[in-house]
Amino acid sequence: MTGKGQGFGFGLGKMRELADAFKKAQQVQEGAKQLQEELEQMEIQGEASGGLVKVIVSGNQEPKRVEIAPDALEQGAELLSDLVTVAMKDAYNKSTATMRERMEDLTSGLELPGF
Repeated sequence: MTGKGQGFGFGLGKMRELADAFKKAQQVQEGAKQLQEELEQMEIQGEASGGLVKVIVSGNQEPKRVEIAPDALEQGAELLSDLVTVAMKDAYNKSTATMRERMEDLTSGLELPGF
């Protein structure tokens, strides 16, 4: 029989690669936990109509507050509603982009499918 003592073809080099992969995965997990905490503390602002309406969300898209300038109240309820919606979408898009960028930074250098 040839190849005696070689097991499943999983040599020492492969074991080292596997250990490194586990180490990197652990680092990513720790980094993800820290990132989640940072995202919770962030304040990301979306706005509409030059800042007449501002919506502030956390980095993980939790609503924090809405600021409406007195001039926006003169626009009427229907337009004000549209302005709030636009500001919400702006804040959501900015927080999503921030989250994506931070995750890419966290996983850079790793060969993970889908990241």
